[in-house]
This record gives sequence, C-alpha cells and structure tokens, in this order.
Amino acid sequence: MNFTMPVFSVAVPEIFMLCMIAMILLVDVWLPAKHRMVTYFLVQATLVITTCLLFSQFRNYPSPIITFSGNYVIDDLAIILKMFICVVSLFAFAYSRDYINDRKMTIGEYYLLGMFAVLGMLIMASAYTFLTIYLGLELLSLSLYAMVAMQKDSADATEAAMKYFVMGALASGLLLYGISMVYGATGSIQVLQIASVLANASANQHVVVVLGLGFILAGLLFKFGAVPFHMWVPDVYQGAPTSMTLFIASAPKIAALGVTMRILVEALPSLQVQWEPILIVVALLSMFFGNLLAIAQTNIKRMLAYSSIAHIGYMLLGIIAGPNSAEGYSAALFYIVTYVIVAAGGFAVVAILSQDGVEFDRLDDYRGLNARNPWIAFMMLLLMFSMAGIPPTVGFFAKLGLLEALVEAHLVWLAALALLFAIVGAYYYLRIVMLMYFEEPAQQYQGSRIVVAPNMLVAISINGVAVLLLGLLPSTLIDMCRISFA
Repeated sequence: MNFTMPVFSVAVPEIFMLCMIAMILLVDVWLPAKHRMVTYFLVQATLVITTCLLFSQFRNYPSPIITFSGNYVIDDLAIILKMFICVVSLFAFAYSRDYINDRKMTIGEYYLLGMFAVLGMLIMASAYTFLTIYLGLELLSLSLYAMVAMQKDSADATEAAMKYFVMGALASGLLLYGISMVYGATGSIQVLQIASVLANASANQHVVVVLGLGFILAGLLFKFGAVPFHMWVPDVYQGAPTSMTLFIASAPKIAALGVTMRILVEALPSLQVQWEPILIVVALLSMFFGNLLAIAQTNIKRMLAYSSIAHIGYMLLGIIAGPNSAEGYSAALFYIVTYVIVAAGGFAVVAILSQDGVEFDRLDDYRGLNARNPWIAFMMLLLMFSMAGIPPTVGFFAKLGLLEALVEAHLVWLAALALLFAIVGAYYYLRIVMLMYFEEPAQQYQGSRIVVAPNMLVAISINGVAVLLLGLLPSTLIDMCRISFA
C-alpha cells in the first residue's frame, strides 16, 4: 500500500486551533483565579486568528483538494462554512462572558469545552469520509453535553444535560448503524467512492443502502432538531444556561448543514428519489408543529426552541429544491447563516437582560421593555422582524430566496405551504414586539431602568445592525453562498 504525504497546509486552521486549545488549557490551570479572564481573551484571539487563516485560504483553491487519505477536503464550501462557524462562535462567547461571571460558573472549562466544540465543527465542515464526519460530530456532541451541565447547582440544567446526552447517544448510534450499512453495501466510507459505487450498483445494494439512508437521516435530523426528532430541543433550550442555549442554537446548525450536504448531495445523489420525499415530509411537519406549538409558550427560550424547529423546516426546503434549482443549495446555506445570526442575537438579549442571577426568560418579563431600555428593545424588534421574515431585515430575503428556489424547481405547492406557515409564525414574533412597545412593565419593574454593560451593548448592536444591513445589502452574503456551490 502506497503512502501519500498529506497536504498539511490545507489543515493549518484546525492544527493552529488544536495547538492553541492545548496551550490555553495549560495556561488556565496555572493562572490565579483573579486572572482567569485571560482564558477568555486567548480564546477570542484564537478564533480571530483562525478566521484570518481561513480567509487567506478563500478562493486560493480553484479545485477541491482531497487529502489525509481521502478523509479531508478543502473547497469553497468547507472554507465558507468554517469562517461562519468561527465568527458566530466568537460572538456567542462574547455574549456569554458576563452571564457566566454573574453565575460564578467555571470560566476555563466553559471556554475550553466551547473551543473543542468549535474544533469538532471545523472537522465536520471538511470531513470527506463517514469516519471523519462521525469523529467531528462526536467531538462536538460530547463537548455540548458537558457544557449544558456546567451550572451544577441548577436542577433544570442537570435534567437538560441528561436528556440531551441520552437522546444524543441514541441518535449517534442510529447514525453509526446507518454508516455501517452503507459501508457494507459499497465497501467504502469515502464520499466520492460511495457515489461512484452507487452509480452502478445492483438492486440488492440499493436496498441495503436505502435502509442505511433511513438511519443516517434519523441521526442527522436529530442534530438539526427537526420533527419527529425534535423532542429534546425545547427541554434543552429552556433548561440549559442561556449562554449555552445561544451556542447550541447557532454554530452547530451550520456544521450540521455542511455534513448533510456532503452525505446527501455528494455521497448519495443517486438516492435522491428516496431522500427527497422524506425531507419534504420532515420539512412540512417541522414548519407545522414548530410554528403551532410556539404560539402556546410562555417562556421565551422555549418559544425560540420551537421556532428553531420551524426554521430548520424552511432550511430543508432549499435542499429539497437543490437538485432541480440552481439556487436551491445556496438558498439553504444563506437561510441557515442568517437564521444563526438572528438566533444568536435573540438568545443574547435574554442573556444580557438576565442580571443578578435572575433569568429574564418569561414573556411577561418583556412587557414595557421599551420604557426600561429603548435600544435593547429596538434590537429585539429587528431580530423578531427578521425571524418573521419582515422587510427590510435579512430574514425576508432568506425566505424569499427559498420560495424562488421552490418555484424554479416546480414545487409551487410546497412554496405556498411554506408561505402559509410563515404567516402563522409571524404571530408569536410580533407578540413580543407588542409586549415591548404597547404594554406597561410588570408591577415589580415599573420605574426601573435596565443598565447594560458597554461591551454587551456594542456586541448586540453589531448583531442587530448586521440583521438590518444584510437585509438592505444582501448581495455580498448571497454571492458567498453561491460560490460555495459553484
């Protein structure tokens, strides 16, 4: 067997991040407690440098490079996914800083586990065999399980972590079983080789692979939190510390989309006839139940959890339209990126307002928010408008792109249903706006102002303004998403 030297230069961002994690771990162990914030700044510096390294790779590879014995690929899709993951994670950690300090959570463990999760997501974005996909996914998942349970004195957080771990272990088992069936039928776990074998496969091979596809889809849809594998989402989002919830709700969605594209579009395109109707049913159920159940919620974290289920349904529409539309896959990527930006901002508002150990997560807490802090209320208004798909926010163009892709793919009926569900979903987003601007503050909050730390004010302002600017000038982000699938 011939050994080919890997192209190490393409994996410099991941290698750099792993070395920095090891260094930060040692630094954090020896730092006095009063200097533990050094860990935070080292983590943020690592994410900034990693993003710069990824940007230097952007458009430097005119054709994909597959290396490390076929386990790793570098192409425009992988680089763009990884840049988005690093930028979103940087903001998630920035939002978490005051929250975890206020609750006396261990700073070093939080950020180091978060960095391991980011590393797992970067591996998932460039994974080109089922083995590498699984390793990246498990590195991400195990880190998230531990992070959810970090608030040790919270029974809700402990319960959420146990539910997340048990359900996640089941989903990982299903995914691994599906991978083993595909390997048994094709004799390979490499993406291109699987596609090549299935293009000329016998009927018996197709039967086994279709069964494996069912298990693989179950594992992937769990990671997304799509119906019918959504049962963990509301409990974990509500029970986990808010700083952890905004991390789960953001960057991992981007990594999951990348893995889905590698498996369904690149490894199993010959099974489109099988996976397309499954995704249609899942998308419709996710949009229906996500929007319907969100209406009944009184906890904003739980409401946004059901909202995320609905948004995953919308994102799946792009993958469904992709084979028959030039804009389908890029519309799915544009949608998930813009949703992640908005979701991170929404949960960040909850984290920023949750001061002095008191969670600001009931809808009634948002009554009269405009009178207590007009700027935060305005930022929340922009975020809710974007989630509802109201112009001129970026959420409008994200939904419009999906609808155009569906019409181009001759799925007008699916576009009509998606539009109907979007109208239903607008109700509970606008309800928050109504509470903030047209209701008086609760009795215990009347006359009190909410003071926000300057660093948090800057971060949420960048987030909110980005939602508006990307809506007014979406072309740059749209072009980046198109390049990913050029």
